[in-house]
Amino acid sequence: MKKRQAVLVAAALATSATLLVGCSGGGSGSGGDKGSFSTKPSGTLNAWGFNNPDDVGQSRLDYAKKQLKGVTIKIDETAFDAQKFTTRVAGGNVPDVVQMDQNFVATYAAQGLIQPLDKCFSAHNVNPTSYYYKSVMDYVTYKGAIYAVPQFYQPPAIITNERVMKAAGVTDADIDTSNPDKLLAAIKKMYTESGGKPTRLGFDPVAGGQALLWVLGEGGQLADGNGKPTLDDPRNEKGLEVLKQITDAQGGYAKVKSFSDTFDTFGDNNQFVKDQVGAQVNAQWYVNVLTPYVDKVDIGAVPFKGPDGKPFTASSGTAFVIPANAKNKDAACAWALDLTSMAGWQAAGEARKATLAKKPGAINTGLFTGSPVADKKLHEEFTPAPDNPGFAKAISTYYDIVGNGHSFGASPAGQQIQTEVNNAVQSVLLGNKTPKQALADAQKAAMVAYDQVKNNK
Repeated sequence: MKKRQAVLVAAALATSATLLVGCSGGGSGSGGDKGSFSTKPSGTLNAWGFNNPDDVGQSRLDYAKKQLKGVTIKIDETAFDAQKFTTRVAGGNVPDVVQMDQNFVATYAAQGLIQPLDKCFSAHNVNPTSYYYKSVMDYVTYKGAIYAVPQFYQPPAIITNERVMKAAGVTDADIDTSNPDKLLAAIKKMYTESGGKPTRLGFDPVAGGQALLWVLGEGGQLADGNGKPTLDDPRNEKGLEVLKQITDAQGGYAKVKSFSDTFDTFGDNNQFVKDQVGAQVNAQWYVNVLTPYVDKVDIGAVPFKGPDGKPFTASSGTAFVIPANAKNKDAACAWALDLTSMAGWQAAGEARKATLAKKPGAINTGLFTGSPVADKKLHEEFTPAPDNPGFAKAISTYYDIVGNGHSFGASPAGQQIQTEVNNAVQSVLLGNKTPKQALADAQKAAMVAYDQVKNNK
């Protein structure tokens, strides 16, 4: 599905870029020159995002609405779709502001489909370099200009199943991605099978969903400073090699994938309740998924580590962009900044506190916003250490690593790079290609997308 989506993005961009750039004089609710932003928006704001907002989303929407008293806000609360976006752009029916994954930002920036927002930040006296994490800003910055207002940051780490580990004689120190030999030894102690099929994974690397983490975390590079794909960089081979060792030690990738696909990830019989994993790579939000099962699980967490033995994580999340032909960019700018302001996040913290107060024993796992300023305040005010020591450790681990984030890299071929890395990982783990062959093929495919975007400016 992701590969098909990336192809559709490239095709739609090619057909719509000339149309949009040719008429991208843009507009705003209060007029002004093309690159400026007014701090007194008016008129109607058409936004696209917030598919089924929860308490955190709704509280910020309510806060932003109060700030924009002279603006009528209309929201398309459907999930972002790349084909739908480029179709709307080509047809001139473009929203004023769009919520999308950060992976898309550089692609649309390279084509001129979205506006640079440096003057949006400066008009509202927001210093993005001090308010947001550097890794997050790297993701939304293209050729020196900022093209999105970051929202959320989900750092991955490793959630441990202390019950399984203790029974196998494994400690947290053994779950060390910087030392593959030690990690493999721990995996083999915890792994169990029946009839040649896994019944417990010693360690689930989530190779399909966290492939980029493993490539970067083992010292690789996905794009150069200009956003050009570098998937055939020899340093990228290490991550694929380690992943293959991990899956081979547990029956091979096909069996690992088949078994992990049966996990009741969001249910009462999830993999930590059922002791189906000894440890697993997960984004921060999964700790929250496990909170209803506090009495049925025994978890902890350790950071993913790079080859140097230091904690390593990678930025990911959503952001707000303003299309080049937005009719009310002033309101769009103000709305996006209000939603991600310290006051907006304060409202979210209060809302989450109220929600959890209705659930005795509920655990607040924290909000990870993309801003170290907001994260620190929300952590101190709304995220007390829970009585359960395992959850306390898991929560603190994610807060400890969030400042060590690295960007996947801003590239016009960002989505295609992600798709091709996942394809390369799968072909290597299945034994169909060597890491060098798989990455060479991935580089060719990524370059096609990169060149297509560059040549259709």
